[in-house]
This record gives sequence, structure tokens and C-alpha cells, in this order.
Amino acid sequence: MLKLATEPLRHGTQQWLEAEVKRYVASGDYDSDFAGWPGDNFVDVAQNATRRLRTALVEETIRRVDRIPIRMKMPENLHLWSRTKLSPMVDGLFSADQRSIVLNTLASSIVFLTPHNIASVLADQRWLSTAWDLANLYLTSMGAPVLSQDACHIVGLSEETMCFVSMSYFEEADPFADFVVHEAAHVFHNCKRATVGLNESRRKEYLLDIDYAKRETFAYACEAYSRITSMTTGVRQREEALKRHANGAPPPDDRVDHDEYLDILGEAVRVRNGWQRILKRCAPVKHRRPTERR
Repeated sequence: MLKLATEPLRHGTQQWLEAEVKRYVASGDYDSDFAGWPGDNFVDVAQNATRRLRTALVEETIRRVDRIPIRMKMPENLHLWSRTKLSPMVDGLFSADQRSIVLNTLASSIVFLTPHNIASVLADQRWLSTAWDLANLYLTSMGAPVLSQDACHIVGLSEETMCFVSMSYFEEADPFADFVVHEAAHVFHNCKRATVGLNESRRKEYLLDIDYAKRETFAYACEAYSRITSMTTGVRQREEALKRHANGAPPPDDRVDHDEYLDILGEAVRVRNGWQRILKRCAPVKHRRPTERR
């Protein structure tokens, strides 16, 4: 008996639309041109398609965590917690008149994905791909089945100046790891000073000037230094903590020179303001213009 080949679904039909929705929810894939979706013009088509795909994602995410209790204990006031966590780094890197503005910016950029905000966070994402990644990040933290086995198993995700963090953050076992500090450090070179109301100049456009090739080194160094200073008092204890860190696993990033990274931290733990030492080591090299001979 001959098997008849299954005919592909016709674009624009109800069955085809439902199949496209299922494809996106299950894999994160979608046609960015939205060909076949209903609408009067491209903008209308894109809005209709995006709205339907995003709504389906929210509904499926909520369905998968239905009746699953939160496993870990979290701070009641996450905004206050973020300010307290990031305050030492801001105090060490910025002048007194800038600290309040920068700290408010960072604390507002940290968003923990919880049952109370997951629907609104997913609905507010500009990119469908980001929303899908965040849904899987949240599902993992809740111990629920992810949408796809191909989903990245990460603690958080950054998009421009926003940093989305999984509740799994509070279960981190590595004493020298801190995703929140790491991603907040990246905000410094992504956020322009004028955006937060600080004076800006041609040579000082962003919150901090970090060499492009050393951005990950800077973030990892800030992360480790934050943890080291939080668990120690005095130079001797900081040096001992750094030795323990050096004997462990290095930053899992090929963009970071591990020897340079440890050397930067070695300098930082021996001075009063290690944050400034990290910044200095990761700043762009300034080349002097040759003077003209007369």
C-alpha cells in the first residue's frame, strides 16, 4: 500500500498559524518576516504575529509551573537587596556625587524572574528570542520542564542595560561566583552617562571606559573581588581567599587571560581600593600623540 506524502500546510490557514505558534513555543524559531500572518500591512502583520506568539509563550510557561512551589528562599525586598549587593562596587568606582545615580540605575536594571513578574517580563520583551530564553531560564529555576532540550542552562541573561536573573542565583555553590555583580559590571560600558543624567563628553561617553578586549576580564574580576571582600577583613585574609580562588576553576571564558586575571586580582586585594585598580588595569591604553619638531 502506497503512503501518500503529507502536503505542507498552506500559509495563512488556521492550521498553519497554530503550527507556527507551536514551533515557536517548542523551539524558539519563527519567521522574522512573518510571511503568511494576517494583517493590513507589514507593521500590522508583525504586531499581530508577535502578540500571538508571545501570548502563547506566556501561557505555556505559566502552565508548566502550575502548582510548583518556589524551592529557594529569596529576599523579601529584591530592589533593596540589589542596592546593598552592588553598593561596594559603585562606591569604589564612582565619586560621591555620582554614586546615588549609578546605584539606582544598577538596582533598577536587575530583574529576578519570579512567579509574580514572569508574565509581564515575557510580554514586555522587544525580541521574541529573548522572551523564549527567559522563559526557559525561569522554568529551570522552578524545576519545571524546559520548552526544549536545546535551551541554554544559564543563571541569567543580559539584554542591553537590563539583567535578568534566575532564582537559581540564590543556590550558587561557588563562593567566588556572583552573576549579579558580573552583569552589573557590564552595564558600566553599555550605558551612556547622559542616559542616567550625568555629564557626558566626547572622551567620557559611557559610565566607565573599559577596553573592549578586557570587558569580560573586568566583569569577572569585579565578580571575584566582590566575593573576596565580602568574606574577608584585611589584606592578609584577602590574599588567602585569592589563593583559594586561584586553586579552583578559572573563568570559563576564552576571552579572559587567566594569568592576567589573577594578576589583576592580586593587585586589587593588596590595596585599599581594589575596584580602582581593576578599572585601571582594564582601561583602554592611551597613546600620546607625537610632538611636532620645529
